[in-house]
Amino acid sequence: MDHRIRRLVGLLFEDIPYSPETAAAEEQIAAALDQKYKERASEISPDAALDEIISQYGRLSDMAALAGYSPEQADAWREAGDAVSEKPLRKSLRRQRLRICCGAVFSIAAFVQILWMIYMLMTKPAQAFWNLAFAAVSGLAAWLILRRFFRTEQQAKGQKYDTDAFEYLRIRSDRYAKRTINCTALMFAAVVLFFCAELSFFIFGNSKSAELIENVFANIILLEIPAFLLIRNRLLLFVMQNRTELPERKKYRRHLRGIVIFSVVYWLAVLAASVLLRDRLHYAGNWFLLAGICFGLLILLYNLTLRRKFTYRNLVWNKPRFAVVTALAVAAGGFGYLQRDTWYTQPYINSVPVVQQTRCPIRYDAETGVYTLTAQSGDFRILHLTDIHLGGSLYSYRKDIKALKACYAEIEYTRPDLVIVTGDLCFPLGIMSMSLNNSAPVYQFAAFMRNLGIPWAFTYGNHDTESLATLKKQELNEVYKSLSYETSGTLLYPYVQPEITGRNNQMIEVRNADGSLNTALFLIDSNAYTGEGINVYDYIHDDQVAWYADQVKRLQNAEGEQISSMAFFHIPLQQYRTAYELYESGSDEVTYFFGENGEKMIDKVCCSDYPSSLFDRMLELGSTKAVFCGHDHYNNMSLEYQGIRLTYGMSIDYLAMPGIENDTAQRGAELITLHPDSTWDLEQIPLTRITGNP
Repeated sequence: MDHRIRRLVGLLFEDIPYSPETAAAEEQIAAALDQKYKERASEISPDAALDEIISQYGRLSDMAALAGYSPEQADAWREAGDAVSEKPLRKSLRRQRLRICCGAVFSIAAFVQILWMIYMLMTKPAQAFWNLAFAAVSGLAAWLILRRFFRTEQQAKGQKYDTDAFEYLRIRSDRYAKRTINCTALMFAAVVLFFCAELSFFIFGNSKSAELIENVFANIILLEIPAFLLIRNRLLLFVMQNRTELPERKKYRRHLRGIVIFSVVYWLAVLAASVLLRDRLHYAGNWFLLAGICFGLLILLYNLTLRRKFTYRNLVWNKPRFAVVTALAVAAGGFGYLQRDTWYTQPYINSVPVVQQTRCPIRYDAETGVYTLTAQSGDFRILHLTDIHLGGSLYSYRKDIKALKACYAEIEYTRPDLVIVTGDLCFPLGIMSMSLNNSAPVYQFAAFMRNLGIPWAFTYGNHDTESLATLKKQELNEVYKSLSYETSGTLLYPYVQPEITGRNNQMIEVRNADGSLNTALFLIDSNAYTGEGINVYDYIHDDQVAWYADQVKRLQNAEGEQISSMAFFHIPLQQYRTAYELYESGSDEVTYFFGENGEKMIDKVCCSDYPSSLFDRMLELGSTKAVFCGHDHYNNMSLEYQGIRLTYGMSIDYLAMPGIENDTAQRGAELITLHPDSTWDLEQIPLTRITGNP
């Protein structure tokens, strides 16, 4: 049909109330007028034929007569009569939208509960009753709501609408047709990506089938949301199409079929390609993410081009709404992405070999939470690592690999009996690491150390449980317990801990082959922030100091002599600053051993503004002769002050500090060698000594 004829007829029907009768008449008149136009256009020029049509049939009554309608029928079309106006129409549609939303929610809930009930009947039949009850209640609610919805639509069928109400229906019909098309494509993408992601974790994560099913139900909201949107928009489109007969309906159906066919072919091709390229895909999740992005871009291209063939208004540009929606989508998507538990380093972790080392017997006291390691060959070697700063994201992947390789080089070179990490294993600091996830780095490093076969312990740092991190301190504590010695055979994390300040405070005993105590190792939480401002660092509290003193006294009473001990924590004591200032002034109150303090970001020694009584208590008890910390990445000096050795660990960090990836002098570790008579040696092991790289 010539578009000018369609426009001419539409112009004359513009002020006529809509009803199924007038809609049919408009179509019949347009067809008759188009036929007349084509007959005349074959005899004279198209423009002359159009002018003739307009002059002969410029009035509605003339057009109606051409199509076989009487003048009385044409006059009756103009009568508003019982036509529904826009205001009551809007009110009616609001009620229908509410019924649709509630019905969709209850329908999806009932369907999911039915699936869960089937699974429970096969595994735990006694618990399936509750799923049946929830499914029955949800199903009944959905049936009652949707029954009322369809009854209302049955009553509304054939109603007459005034011009404004019809325009509102047409715009809404156009909107929901577009949304249904997009939601159909979204549903296909969601289903494929969801099940591919779940199956990837099942296959490559060596999960059990029960874990797969439980994980599917735990994450099924990722399918429920697009399903809800599809049902909602499809039923709203049904409402509009039930009340109007629009010429675009047939075209819409053809486009919907086309989108379905395209989606099926596209995702089958993606799945086929993933099978063919499986040997080249190091991380299947990236492949499907890329496929999802390409699919979204293709659907967007369709929306901008081909979709206009069935739409009344293809694009409605609402700048404020677009800005708000885009900002919310970016914020929500970004926050969700930053929380993802990613495993990009896993191929490297799986490839690291066991470090050959004579394992020391390890005993755990379930009542006290104390691990005891017994040296078998005289000396006992401890490698001190600090500030590893794993991001666990795609952004940090390359630097995470470097950090793990640096740790491996230090461990393989020194072959220690125990590794102690003094904090900041994780770096869940948002845009700086493109991650808020502090569980992925923990799992990754635990797997790394398990593969090496070296026992390890750690203290918390200020970054390990940041305020926006996915896991809070109690949740992370449970993760560490799940990865501890009974599970991994390497992580010495206590299952019971003293009820004092801190996320974890523990003591590890190192004993000689004859059972005598060599050295007690105190791993003390220096805590993170006080909460009184930005980066106001916390300190080791009095109840932690009292616990330390009690343990020293208990061991001295048990051994009948003065014991030797060392302490490890993350944030330096204020005495580190005092000792450094004395060293800078040339005082003979301190003794220099090695290293330098190169920190320039904030202070040379970034300690808490709150004094801790730990150092004074150490002097009083006379047991602890060496303490180790991290925190200041460019500081690695070792000084003795008032008879206690204060040592900064060389950092591993490639991520947290700007430009630190390219700095090398500060990177490394310390090797502590405990001799059977409780004396000890300390050696700094710069990474450049091992790798030979400048």
